[in-house]
Amino acid sequence: MLPRNFTEDQLMFREAYRKFLAKEIAPNVERWREQGIVDREAYTKAGEQGFLMVWPEEKYGGMGDEDFRFEQIIIEETANVLAGDWTNTLHSRLVGPYLTRFGNDEQKDRFLPKCVSGECILAVAMTEPDAGSDLAGMRATAKDMGDHWLLNGAKTYISNGINADLVIVAAKTDPENNPHAMGLFLVERGMEGFERGRNLKKMGMKAQDTAEMFFNNVQVPKENVLGDPTKGFVYLMQGLAEERLIGACGFISAAQKAFEVTREFVMERKVFGKPLSAMQNTQFKMAELRTEIDVAQSHVDACVAAFNQGKLTAEDAAKAKLYTSEVLGRMVDEGVQLHGGAGYMDEYPISRMYSDARITRIFAGTSEIMKLIVSREVFSEGFLTYIDRT
Repeated sequence: MLPRNFTEDQLMFREAYRKFLAKEIAPNVERWREQGIVDREAYTKAGEQGFLMVWPEEKYGGMGDEDFRFEQIIIEETANVLAGDWTNTLHSRLVGPYLTRFGNDEQKDRFLPKCVSGECILAVAMTEPDAGSDLAGMRATAKDMGDHWLLNGAKTYISNGINADLVIVAAKTDPENNPHAMGLFLVERGMEGFERGRNLKKMGMKAQDTAEMFFNNVQVPKENVLGDPTKGFVYLMQGLAEERLIGACGFISAAQKAFEVTREFVMERKVFGKPLSAMQNTQFKMAELRTEIDVAQSHVDACVAAFNQGKLTAEDAAKAKLYTSEVLGRMVDEGVQLHGGAGYMDEYPISRMYSDARITRIFAGTSEIMKLIVSREVFSEGFLTYIDRT
């Protein structure tokens, strides 16, 4: 694999975070999967040691370093101990930045310190029963009542849905006159009319709490609106490149782990008196997968560098998300096949990795939506031939 580019501080951070995972997270994953939810103290323990939200300014409790490579390390190390069910990055780097990008000073002062410490767990609520990737089909509404907004609607498949203390809820604010007008509302645990449904049973990622949410005449104070209450759609679009980069980092990290798990198995498994790894079919399959994963890893690293420079486009992030999720799908499928009957048994990591991986081609935009985004760039007037790119 080609050399990677991390600073000395980041390598030290990686080592410290690896030790934290070994002590506080990895030993609990099986129990969390059985109970269907991660213990809240996982967040506070991570917060205590500075591993939850790295990027906020020091006055909020963070390191004040926005270099995405810190989060990339967190994602990679978390995947390496098979703790992807603990969606710490969703809290830290997917939802958290909405507060700094679009929140005012009062909102940042009120919420960020507890988010950094892990006392306040975050979620974002966009998806509805009849509106997933198509946000224009959203039915949740918020009506301006003068001194507050009246929020009504339902959301589903919300990650951190049970644990969340603060939920950023997207709702239409002028559905009759401007169907594209949308606001982002900060709904806090305990607000009257805010109810959660059951913790949904899923194919994979068993420890991640995923729930329905219901908003029945929830009175949201004016001070709990992020930015302009008509520009929520624009705000959400601004966060999509980072969301898909987070996904790409996670998917390729999971593929790396699945490869290593499979490599170890085929080197130990005996077939006709010799290791499975001695069979040409196994060698060719693993060589193909190693090549795909390494090529994808190099692309993801380049996307991280582009993001740090403020140059990662939504289209390039979509390509990374699309490709890495497909590579992961191929890796876990071949991994199960090369494990044989053992691959179908839950006691082998590849089995649950296979189940966990299936959602990656769906959330943060399906593979089909990613292809649509990429195809629009391909056939746009601004398309650049390869030789003209700088």
